[in-house]
Amino acid sequence: MKNKYTNLDGIQNTHTFKDLLRWRRERRGNKKDLAQQIPQSPKKEISRLKENRQHHSITWIGHSTFLIQMGGCNILTDPVWAKKMGLQKRLTDPGIPIRHLPEIDLVFISHGHYDHLDFPSIKNLTGDISFYVPAGLKSMFQKKGYEKVFEANWWDNFSEKGLSLTFVPAQHWTRRTAFDMNTSHWGGWVIQDMKTGETLYFAGDTGYFRGFKEIGNQFELDTVLMPIGAYEPEWFMKISHINPEDAVKAFQETKGAYCIPMHYGAYRLADDTGPEALERLGKEWARKGMEQQGLKILSLGETWWKSGKEQPQ
Repeated sequence: MKNKYTNLDGIQNTHTFKDLLRWRRERRGNKKDLAQQIPQSPKKEISRLKENRQHHSITWIGHSTFLIQMGGCNILTDPVWAKKMGLQKRLTDPGIPIRHLPEIDLVFISHGHYDHLDFPSIKNLTGDISFYVPAGLKSMFQKKGYEKVFEANWWDNFSEKGLSLTFVPAQHWTRRTAFDMNTSHWGGWVIQDMKTGETLYFAGDTGYFRGFKEIGNQFELDTVLMPIGAYEPEWFMKISHINPEDAVKAFQETKGAYCIPMHYGAYRLADDTGPEALERLGKEWARKGMEQQGLKILSLGETWWKSGKEQPQ
């Protein structure tokens, strides 16, 4: 019998097939303009990223996929370059083609949903890669021939290449087949450079929950990669996907210095659109009087240099 994983406080996604049908009916009457999409960065620094082993950088590939360069390591979160998700085509191209990536050292997986764990994408990565995955996923990686796989429950900590790596809670669920509902875990990852103290929190895929406060109390966070999309209709999505207003509240509770939004604009997983999510995020940020410099909205393929010169020479 496989383990079954749960959220904090026993919170469950209990929607029925009847609820799903209701959502489908609502969607037919809730047409959205999909002509406006998240833009590609006009300046992509592929050569500099390939050469960089010194400066801390964060590049948004799209959805929940980031190339993070930290502590001399090349890191990927939830690497997904898939052109389709189910029957729907990807709305925006990945910010950097997978063939143009540098060699990867570490990959972090938040959970097993297909828009966060795509083995065809992983197969095309190069490098001597260590995979950090939620409990319940290690055997799946091993069956596909990957050996350096480290499985984690919430609050498990690892050290590799001068980095401290901690798997932290999220509020979600997971499934890859009809028979494996919640048999693997879900969460986020906190990555800390033990030399500089720089600390990044990749929140994974989550609804709003009390865990943000706990994570903020456990770590002194610099950068938070926070999901903001796939929240509509909120009566259906609220348990598992955070809306932009709650994302701002959650970011405040983490006490991070910088917020980079993610999980929007690549796939139509719900009824909201990427531009809508960004608009709501910006309005809430302004309404709360938060410093604009703390919100780092990246275009697809854009790199934010956390250390070193902002512009290439």
